[in-house]
Amino acid sequence: MSMNNAPNVFLDPNANRFQVNIINEDNDNNETTQEDVGSDPPHYEETSFTDETHNRLRISYRPGKRELYDNFRQNGEKTEASLHPYDTHSKMYYLQTFGHNTMDPVPKIDYYRNTGSVSGNKISRPSLLEIHEQLAKNIAVSTGSVERVANGESTAGDETAGSKDEENKTGFVKFGWVKGVLVRCMLNIWGVMLFIRLSWIVGQAGIGLGVIIILLATMVTSITGLSTSAIATNGFVRGGGAYYLISRSLGPEFGGSIGLIFAFANAVAVAMYVVGFAETVVELLKESDTLMVDESNDIRIIGTITVVCLLGISVAGMEWEAKAQVILLIVLLVAIANFFIGTVIPTNTEKKARGFFNYQASIFAENFGPDFRSGEGFFSVFAIFFPAATGILAGANISGDLKDPQSAIPQGTMLAILITTIAYIAVAICAASCVVRDATGNVNDTIVPGMSCNGSSACGLGYDFSRCASQPCDYGLMNNFQVMSMVSGFGPLITAGIFSATLSSALASLVSAPKVFQALCKDNVYKGLEFFAKGYGKNNEPIRGYVLTFVIAMAFILIAELNTIAPIISNFFLASYALINFSCFHASYAKSPGWRPAFRYYNMWVSLFGALLCCGVMFVINWWAALITYAIELFLYIYVTYKKPEVNWGSSTQALYFVNALDSALALTTVEDHVKNFRPQCLALTGAPMVRPALLDITHAFTKNNGLCICCEVYTGPRKLCVKEMNSGMEKKQAWLTKNKRKAFYAAVAADSFRDGVKSLLQASGLGRMKPNTLVVGFKKDWRSAPATQVENYVGIIHDAFDFELGVIIIRISQGFDISQVLQVQEELEKLEQERLALEATIKENDFEEGKRGICGFFKKASTLNISKHETKKESTINTMQSMHVGEFNQRLLEASTQFKKKQGKGTIDIWWLFDDGGLTILIPYILTIRKKWKNCKLRIFTGGKVNRIEEEKLVMASLLSKFRIKFADINIICDINIKPNKESWKFFEEMIEPYRLHESCKDITTAEKLKREAPWKITDAELEAFKEKSYRQVRLNELLQEHSRAANLIVLSLPVARKGAVSDYLYMAWLEILSKNLPPVLIVRGNHKNVLTFYS
Repeated sequence: MSMNNAPNVFLDPNANRFQVNIINEDNDNNETTQEDVGSDPPHYEETSFTDETHNRLRISYRPGKRELYDNFRQNGEKTEASLHPYDTHSKMYYLQTFGHNTMDPVPKIDYYRNTGSVSGNKISRPSLLEIHEQLAKNIAVSTGSVERVANGESTAGDETAGSKDEENKTGFVKFGWVKGVLVRCMLNIWGVMLFIRLSWIVGQAGIGLGVIIILLATMVTSITGLSTSAIATNGFVRGGGAYYLISRSLGPEFGGSIGLIFAFANAVAVAMYVVGFAETVVELLKESDTLMVDESNDIRIIGTITVVCLLGISVAGMEWEAKAQVILLIVLLVAIANFFIGTVIPTNTEKKARGFFNYQASIFAENFGPDFRSGEGFFSVFAIFFPAATGILAGANISGDLKDPQSAIPQGTMLAILITTIAYIAVAICAASCVVRDATGNVNDTIVPGMSCNGSSACGLGYDFSRCASQPCDYGLMNNFQVMSMVSGFGPLITAGIFSATLSSALASLVSAPKVFQALCKDNVYKGLEFFAKGYGKNNEPIRGYVLTFVIAMAFILIAELNTIAPIISNFFLASYALINFSCFHASYAKSPGWRPAFRYYNMWVSLFGALLCCGVMFVINWWAALITYAIELFLYIYVTYKKPEVNWGSSTQALYFVNALDSALALTTVEDHVKNFRPQCLALTGAPMVRPALLDITHAFTKNNGLCICCEVYTGPRKLCVKEMNSGMEKKQAWLTKNKRKAFYAAVAADSFRDGVKSLLQASGLGRMKPNTLVVGFKKDWRSAPATQVENYVGIIHDAFDFELGVIIIRISQGFDISQVLQVQEELEKLEQERLALEATIKENDFEEGKRGICGFFKKASTLNISKHETKKESTINTMQSMHVGEFNQRLLEASTQFKKKQGKGTIDIWWLFDDGGLTILIPYILTIRKKWKNCKLRIFTGGKVNRIEEEKLVMASLLSKFRIKFADINIICDINIKPNKESWKFFEEMIEPYRLHESCKDITTAEKLKREAPWKITDAELEAFKEKSYRQVRLNELLQEHSRAANLIVLSLPVARKGAVSDYLYMAWLEILSKNLPPVLIVRGNHKNVLTFYS
């Protein structure tokens, strides 16, 4: 292609990756037609790849369309204003992409969105059918939608356009990674522990072990942060934080259980932090002797006021809450900086007496090693410190309010962990380098010349604190929780820092709990909690969730006994960390192609180690709290599993199911078949499963939890319609099986004939060793009125099954299996009921509207009366139709369709084991008797034998069955199978086959040959004579069955085999008809003549 064909393409700054040409194909326009067929060859548009930053489409136009083009460009993307879709009724417009006319759109993100996405409209690409099938002549694409379609949009997107415009008008408040994640995580991690307990921890563990404790806690949070980052970057993250990440990775069972306890933990954490703040305020009031009531009640009063203020900030909106968090962070940073500044300000006598000597090498060396006291040890000190490292999910918990959660969560979380860890280590080292472990606070405890000392660093600095070894002291790292206030340059700033740490953590938890809970309620995992799913305002604020969190927090503040609940809350957080790590490991282990996190700095085994580490830390902190946490989570897990919420999130659990199933199927291929492991694996020709439920029920009775069951349907007719109908019904019919608790698969094929479809199923169904070995089919009850081709197909599939070495089971019940007419009547009645309900709703709405109008409504009462009359008429019509349908309703057919769902009462299953087929005839009824519905039925065995050997043959059969370990109630030896049937029975048989006989012996040879050619399916006299004895046997067997088994619950009978090419289809159907006529449900069984039973161990 010459570059000169489009000279301006590479020069046009608005060029894009593709172009859309509006091509007029109006054959009525002579001018256009002449131009189209001009002498110049067609010019093809070149594709430009020079500037990908511009999103405008270049639209070329044909002569005569300049006006349309200008209008198109003027209106930009809103072309609907100028080009209405119906303006193109007589014209056709196509898209030209990459220089070709096509409906194929280019890749676009909107095709991959979920319905209801807040970040953009979900739109539908042209279906494969629309692209693949021949283009209909009357389909036109409006010029007004050309640009939208070329961009990958469609009319489906228009449905949500209104909602998106509304969103743009209101304007969501979205946060970046600094304000949304970094600030929140830092504030939540830096708690009261930093100011009042870190000095005690480093005093107990020493600088060396203290740093190890901090790093160990950081290792847990860092691994969790890496796992969180990996999960958060594996797709768009909605609101819900930890709950969303876990539920979308591990499924609703884990997500629902951890989501509830995580939300509750955050709600109680609000109370913990607020009480911490209130206790600090009460201490200040106590020092100034200004207590309101007493310490406990003052804590309650101040806590209540505080949580009300925090609730007000939260309800005001995320923007106000974010501003408050920034202010609190500034205060906190100033307080920390104040501490570091204080360490270099020269100390005074009072501070020296309290153990502060500025940076001293001797103090650093003395405090480097541990000095555990009061029964404390490494793990107990670690348990006290660890809650100070939590809070890393504060940013993830508001994931729905972040501009770009995929980049914000990893950046903000990991940087927050790094900064806070450095701060913890720096504060610990600085405090332990400046302050001794024990100090008396007495300025007179100085060393006098000649006085002996205990050799501590304080002695070298001129102070004697040796009496602290024998009596308690109030100062030093080990004794004074206010070390940071003492060391700092300005003590009140540390108090302000404590206020900031507690209030910021409380505020973060107060926001996190409702957000997580709202996401949980929106997913409807717990049915009774939908009330809390509703959001308000431009940010969809969970006001109801805020109120619930407030109530929970207030309850625990009023209790004011948080020492017991605190370890459980810490364990709740740790449980969520453990599951996040396990989610990352599980998703990686499942090897799902959908697991493609943009964050690469993670390892599945490190995540698994992190999960185990979290579980270990739970027991280190408090073993009984860990057990309570596991018990609550297990209970919620079982509850959600039992309720089975109807959600599909593509979790790694689903992916692992597939991997495990695939591995098991592959492993099964290496296992050789053995007769002891034989189980019926059935291909049941049910059609749509709901149409022949009784056939499925009896098949399911001997395959449930035991073998494979595939419900098969064959579509015949025009291929296009068949394939469309088949594809549209696949999921619906498999869902019906699942809903009705039928452990079966649904398979369908489209074929030219029924027999060809069944052949395909017989050959291709199954996977590896899980392949059908038995064909189950209902008896063709209408064989006498059906076309000859249908009868040929029916008998043909039995021949095909034997050719492919499958066993065959033909099942007959008196009313037949097909209840499609019943289903049709039910569907019509349901539609009528829906219409009636809709009519009632309309009338109520009209009544309500008229009631609102007051007296004015009186004058419109006539219209209501008309509606009422219409309703009465409609109802009478419905009642008439219902009575009519009920009159036509085949009650017996409906009852017959459910007979195998009911528990069978005491009775018998009669087995007429006439021919040895490998044991399938005896195995099927045995399996039925071990089922709950059939366990009250006893097996009775009937078999042929000689008159003079009845007892011997009974013993032989009893011995055989006992070796097979099959219990039986009775054995009957039938000696008169081969005698002729009575005349009435034989006459009935002859009358039945009369319409299908050829009677060629009564005609001359030429006429007989002509008749054979015209009706090859008819029964010839020669055939009837050749198989007369076999016909006698079938008729006689029916007489015996009527005599012995008329009262049986079920009859299992050996299937006669018709030799191919010798027995005509109609004669074989006549055998089956006379054999099973006027009997209880009959299973006519023939195995593939390979052993399915053995008496060897």
